[in-house]
Amino acid sequence: MSLPLPAPLLRPDWPAPPRVVAAMSTREGGVSSAPWQSLNLGVAVGDDAVAVAENRARFAAALGARPVWLRQVHGVNVLRLRAHQTEGTNRPEEPADAAWTDEPGIACTVQVADCLPVLFAARNGRAVAAAHAGWRGLSAGVLEATLRALQKGADVAPRDIVAWLGPCIGPRRFEVGADVVQAFTRRLTPLLDADSFVPRNRAEGSERWLANLQHLAQRRLIDAGVDAVSVLAACTVEESSRFFSFRRDSITGRMAAAIFLR
Repeated sequence: MSLPLPAPLLRPDWPAPPRVVAAMSTREGGVSSAPWQSLNLGVAVGDDAVAVAENRARFAAALGARPVWLRQVHGVNVLRLRAHQTEGTNRPEEPADAAWTDEPGIACTVQVADCLPVLFAARNGRAVAAAHAGWRGLSAGVLEATLRALQKGADVAPRDIVAWLGPCIGPRRFEVGADVVQAFTRRLTPLLDADSFVPRNRAEGSERWLANLQHLAQRRLIDAGVDAVSVLAACTVEESSRFFSFRRDSITGRMAAAIFLR
């Protein structure tokens, strides 16, 4: 039986300690056919199960650790991943949109296709975390919940945590309505600025805005005390050859961002 070919991965450029390994997949390097071409890592998007299994094996081989896949629901629940609880399974039963661990070889993993992947590492190298932040989870506090879990697990202050924001739907493409703006203004009014939401009035008179998901996340992290936030400013909608995008294609694959301790 031949070993799976490793998939090409993006590597964050951030000040994480040497013990931390982090990466994110693109849509390149897999075996799925269109419209999931080619490295689709999502099992519930209509793709062939055999192809997805091969893609996940390639992702794990390139990563060098065992990804633990979450049952994401756009919420704020954060799971602690432990070897004795995840051995033999790649998906905990409890739904969650973030996970953290202080055990080596277990990769906290989130899937995205326009939502924002956020990776965290304690500067002391004791623990790492990953969060899936769409606008619902971001406005509800998934990043703050992940920070609290990581602070407690690594026994550090927010200033002793570094964060990386991966590719997501960009500020030229994320058009939203008043419901999204209100979800943030109910909790975040002091943090919002001209770069958070740019008004875009349509010809028929309906109010719309262009939202900057990475900027909103960065403001929240800085307000929570994280002063080292690195950003890969790439738009999943605009780079069709590189990234999956649900908003662009509707039927499409999923990418993954993962982080683990050596």
